[in-house]
Amino acid sequence: MMFDVLAFRPLRAVGMAACALVLASCARSPAPPAEPVNFIAEGRPEKLSAWRLMAASEGQLMLNKEVLPYTLNTPLFSDYAHKLRTVWMPKGVSANYNADTAFDFPVGTIISKTFYYPREGSSQVVQATDDKGDTSQLDLSKVRLMETRLLVRRAEGWIALPYVWNEQQTEAELKRTGDQIPMEMVSAQGKQRFTYVVPNVNQCASCHVADLKSKKFEPLGLKARHINLDGQLEKLAQAGYLSGAPSAAEAPRNADWRDKGATVDARARAYLDINCAHCHNKKGTANTTALHLEIGAPANQHLGLCKPPVAAGAGTGGNSFGINPGKPDDSIFVFRLKSTETGVMMPELGRTTSHREGVELIREWIGAMNESCN
Repeated sequence: MMFDVLAFRPLRAVGMAACALVLASCARSPAPPAEPVNFIAEGRPEKLSAWRLMAASEGQLMLNKEVLPYTLNTPLFSDYAHKLRTVWMPKGVSANYNADTAFDFPVGTIISKTFYYPREGSSQVVQATDDKGDTSQLDLSKVRLMETRLLVRRAEGWIALPYVWNEQQTEAELKRTGDQIPMEMVSAQGKQRFTYVVPNVNQCASCHVADLKSKKFEPLGLKARHINLDGQLEKLAQAGYLSGAPSAAEAPRNADWRDKGATVDARARAYLDINCAHCHNKKGTANTTALHLEIGAPANQHLGLCKPPVAAGAGTGGNSFGINPGKPDDSIFVFRLKSTETGVMMPELGRTTSHREGVELIREWIGAMNESCN
């Protein structure tokens, strides 16, 4: 079975004779890479193409057979980058469903995340638009590929491998020590120069270590509450990639932070959950702050309500509480989300710009609170 490049819709294989009869159609939809996906059990290949997950072909980024794309209800913010997320597993194995944590993935799983921007003329000039999970097409004349990060589940555990795409958009090469790419972003506020930062493999661990004590490494986005939309749980099960999943109605689901039909509280909690909770939880790398920002955490001082900072300093902005109800501009949360200063901004990694729309959501959420810190 072959799958559509950027959706879960299965396609019927088209024979050579049939393709000749519909040549124009075939030209618009080039065939995916011919070779099967390659699971490499040891070593760190220098080129992304060695994995045979995807290829830049005939002006499009094409996925191989059974490399399944997925999207998130609320995506993590990364300097306005869009992301094409995929998962692949060898035949005969599947992930085990967990309601609250990342699924239990088998050895051989490869998860990829390709970061890209809509172009604005030059390949170095891109548009500042939010990642809406619209992966119906990746036309390389209209987008700039930045990097593809792989999480590979080997016998000894997960490893992270960041691959950076070249200027020609033909290949991505391994950059274990990370990379920095000068860019210019165009938005309604005008042009802004920024540096796109590719994390090194050690920085990957700072977000993906779910339990600081055990050093357990796990994926972030492939959790039921993040991907429970558009029948994705069922489609993963149908592909043989997920076992034990309930119906979508019975599985947890986070709100889409952009959905004005959802409550502000649901949208803000979903935003904090995906952007902050992988560190800010009882077991995470930021557990000493006593901030618990996962979606199910109670709305008390651990969420930041009237909570004094653990350590005073530049990161407080002179504010007394993480969340000062009804006073967003007197709250540490808003100050740190707005900041782009190293040592002050939150999250600490994954961005060099401020997410204007995300900040406004958190401001609205705090502004609607009626509690008092007196």
